[in-house]
Amino acid sequence: MNGSQQGEHGHVPVMAERMFGLLAPALTRLSEDGSGAVLVDGTLGAGGHTEYFLERLSGLFVVGIDRDASAIEIAGGRLARFSDRVEFHHNRYDEIADVVAATGRASVDGILLDLGVSSMQLDQADRGFAYAIDAPLDMRMNADDDLTAADVLNTYDHGSLARVLSEYGEERFAGKIASAVLRERAKEPFTTSGRLVELLYATIPAATRRTGGHPAKRTFQALRIEVNHELDSLRGVVPAALEVLAVGGRLAVMSYQSLEDRIVKRDFARAVANTTPAGLPVDLPGTAPRFSLITRGAEQANASEREANPRSAPVRIRAIERIAEDGRGAR
Repeated sequence: MNGSQQGEHGHVPVMAERMFGLLAPALTRLSEDGSGAVLVDGTLGAGGHTEYFLERLSGLFVVGIDRDASAIEIAGGRLARFSDRVEFHHNRYDEIADVVAATGRASVDGILLDLGVSSMQLDQADRGFAYAIDAPLDMRMNADDDLTAADVLNTYDHGSLARVLSEYGEERFAGKIASAVLRERAKEPFTTSGRLVELLYATIPAATRRTGGHPAKRTFQALRIEVNHELDSLRGVVPAALEVLAVGGRLAVMSYQSLEDRIVKRDFARAVANTTPAGLPVDLPGTAPRFSLITRGAEQANASEREANPRSAPVRIRAIERIAEDGRGAR
């Protein structure tokens, strides 16, 4: 959920100071101002995090990636004063290896991934991400993609729709909602978010509506993930990102829901695991881990951060460092 700093561009980047603290040791290994270091912002958004890093490290170079062309345009304007220290790539973040190769580099020093929908996308009413605004049911992060949220609602069969709502939204009433959608779309196809929100209010029991947050939150999350294949991209990006880190380089990931965090946690656990069979007195060659955890468990925003930036409330942060080129522990 990429934020942006206050002022002309509107938002505060979520936990920017903490993200800087996690990644700065890798970016300042060669020089205090980051000269010679490269950071990949894999979720550029409106450029809030990138701006924060460029302002604090005068020698740092940033490679910004976003699948949303409008985000790149907005970030380009915001970061114009750093034009000689940033370049933009219109790609999905799981294409990070191709992007790094396209820059002519074999490795980078830091990678930041701020997952989910960006603040910029939420605030663009015509994108259909926000359930508080009646808008076309689009939800595409890349406008060139074919599938929209309306397509999912109007064409998926009951089982497929219920699976999406249950798996990606962790929605208890997935089957009931799917039945209601099929019944209503037979009368008229879904085109706007307002009608879907009305259906959810009518379908989800009142007791759950009173205690479970906004009744549309889980369904909108599920539709957005399905439209953008977000979890598929996430499953690909962490292994790819780890492979392009230099020794001493760090990857920091910000997740906003349990599905994302579980995938990151699993991939980090695999990366730091020693693969010597249990019971052997010494490590076998090639089995020592190449990575070490920087965070223990998932960090969360403190009370002051949540008060200053409510969008930080659900964030879970994990960071990892590359400590060796291979499994032998050589540095």
